[in-house]
Amino acid sequence: MSTSGSANDSVGTGFTSVDYAIFIAMLVVSVGIGVYSAIRSRGQESTQNYLLGDRAMSPFPVAFSLVGGTVSAISILGNPTEVYLYGTQVCVSFLGIALGAFIVYQSILPTFFNLGLVSICQYLKLRYNSVTLYKLGTVCYIMNKTLLLALYLYSPSLALSTVTSLSPMTSIVVMGVVCTFYIAMGGAKAVVYTDVLQTLIMFSGVLVVVIICCQDIGGAGNVWAIGDQGARIEFLNLNPSPFVRHTFWSTGVFGIFFSLGIIGTNQIIYQRLASVRSLETAQRLCMVFIVGMWILFGLFYFSGLVAYAVYRHCDPLTSGRIQKADQIIPYLVMDKLRHLTGLPGIFVAAVYGGVLSSLSSCANSIACLIWEDFLKDRPYFSNMTEASATNVLRILSTVTGLAGIVIGILVGELGNIFHLAYSLSSIFTGPFAGLFITGLFIPWVNKKGVMVGFGVALSYNMWVMVGKFVRGGGSPPRLPLSTEGCPENLLHLANVTSPIPDAYLATTDPTEAFLTSTESSSKVGGGSTVYDVSYCYFGMIGILITMVISGIVSLFTGPLSPEAVDASLTSATSAQFHRWLWRLGCRRRDSTKIEKHSNENLSL
Repeated sequence: MSTSGSANDSVGTGFTSVDYAIFIAMLVVSVGIGVYSAIRSRGQESTQNYLLGDRAMSPFPVAFSLVGGTVSAISILGNPTEVYLYGTQVCVSFLGIALGAFIVYQSILPTFFNLGLVSICQYLKLRYNSVTLYKLGTVCYIMNKTLLLALYLYSPSLALSTVTSLSPMTSIVVMGVVCTFYIAMGGAKAVVYTDVLQTLIMFSGVLVVVIICCQDIGGAGNVWAIGDQGARIEFLNLNPSPFVRHTFWSTGVFGIFFSLGIIGTNQIIYQRLASVRSLETAQRLCMVFIVGMWILFGLFYFSGLVAYAVYRHCDPLTSGRIQKADQIIPYLVMDKLRHLTGLPGIFVAAVYGGVLSSLSSCANSIACLIWEDFLKDRPYFSNMTEASATNVLRILSTVTGLAGIVIGILVGELGNIFHLAYSLSSIFTGPFAGLFITGLFIPWVNKKGVMVGFGVALSYNMWVMVGKFVRGGGSPPRLPLSTEGCPENLLHLANVTSPIPDAYLATTDPTEAFLTSTESSSKVGGGSTVYDVSYCYFGMIGILITMVISGIVSLFTGPLSPEAVDASLTSATSAQFHRWLWRLGCRRRDSTKIEKHSNENLSL
């Protein structure tokens, strides 16, 4: 291992012409698929074809697209970092994902699919009879996904800046231009078919790295044992405190929120599921998607254990070999595996496969909402031919991609991407998902109630975010890391069980302070304010506030009767419960009137 303190100096020169050729080939094939899809669709242009593949796509590529569109480069780089620094407790989120997926399968997906929606925000107009809420929901979604676009572009720039001489800015621009081009050319079909390629590259690239490193260490069993010795293996932390960053309860809740907010009420996922012919096929794809998520996320988390096993005696972050924790896996590839010709190129292609897949899906969904919710029904656009409307969608996709490039350059200094992505996303995703969950499961809620509930939830989330930013706080406590085994022994006074020195934990950057304070200020729950609550609860709190406030306000402002709510817009169970409650309330009112009338007669 090089003794250089710079990641680029120590490993950047290992990217060979073969690696560049593999990486460039992936980009060329992705662009080629977009061009091919555009050529095949010539003469058959329509907005339905561009956005949903005419609702007649094969389930096989859609299954890959579902996984690839959600499992981004943020996951490839950020998930291993979580395990490397904090352990495996986060994996319990898989249980919550399964529970939340059942709700999506049974209630959310059938409702959206049977309504024949193109934009999921159209549900808000139908359920609450409010154009204002409909537009507000669309704006909220677009703001959220625009932020994520920037993160999707920035995250792979970490990989390339670690293993090549390309700067993060160059990486962001190249990635953004390539992705924008093939989205604009081919639409949904280009996105889906390139997702197949990119998902396979993602899985293969990370799997090869894990297998080779495991063999060098002595097998997966040794990796697990080393992780256990380093306190990385933890699944049953039953501490009930909401201030502890990762527990069985907090990660389980996060998993439920992930399914409801990031799967069930996500335009990206819905567009894929709506592109097949039947609800039954869409429901099966939903289950396949969850299994695929478990497999890929499990692989990414295990790669974090592998990285810890390799660097348990010489942590690259503490010793200054990398500048950001999210560079640990790219550094591992170049430090230990660059002698295998082409492997660094395959890994970087895997990272870029993740970002291409997520970026294309995200940009396509934003273009869809802008067209369906703001432009389609306006006089100028409503008279367009299908070919002209498709060209407008191509322009919208292009503008969205370019906006992502600009914002991606701006977020380059904002810290750990895993925490950043999910913290910012939860601000909007929680209240946004709450609009749909409330409509489906609390049938008596009216538009006044849900407007107040949504406003309170969004205000709360933004208040907490700003509060964390202004208040700052110490970094979340990382599990033990050591530099005793580094050749230069930079920190020779530290022993194996010492945490990272204060020099590496302290920060004066308010943005970094905000990000780190989204996790609890103490491993054992030393925090005591809303700013110290684990980030795992953040999204679900947004959903619950929307539901509770909406329900209460609606009761005081005139709850909707069962006859006033279209049964196709709510879950069957909640509609039945609503009718029972309404009859119970009516009987009580009738009973009260009879009693009052009897008392009046007696007084006479």
